[in-house]
Amino acid sequence: MARFSTLFLALLIASPALYAGFVTHALSMQTALLRLLIAVPVAAVMLALFRMITGGYGRRAEEKRAEPKPGDQEQEGDQPLRAEATAGEPFPQRRSEDSTP
Repeated sequence: MARFSTLFLALLIASPALYAGFVTHALSMQTALLRLLIAVPVAAVMLALFRMITGGYGRRAEEKRAEPKPGDQEQEGDQPLRAEATAGEPFPQRRSEDSTP
């Protein structure tokens, strides 16, 4: 409930009351802060519902790729291409015999 997104949304929801309470003094400060405290659990519920609805998006395609069906034969085109890249020549190894004092 104390995530940054929850607190930011609660501030956004309660911003008119906070403005009226602290800037224009048209509302008492206690009322403005009470409205902020009410907005925090409301924002938490709203974001939890949003996360629950959007939580499953994109997982179905990943699950299909990750779990091959039993009995399927894999072809060469189904496997990802693996390659190694080298940049330049490797460094020569130093041996104690190479250095002369």
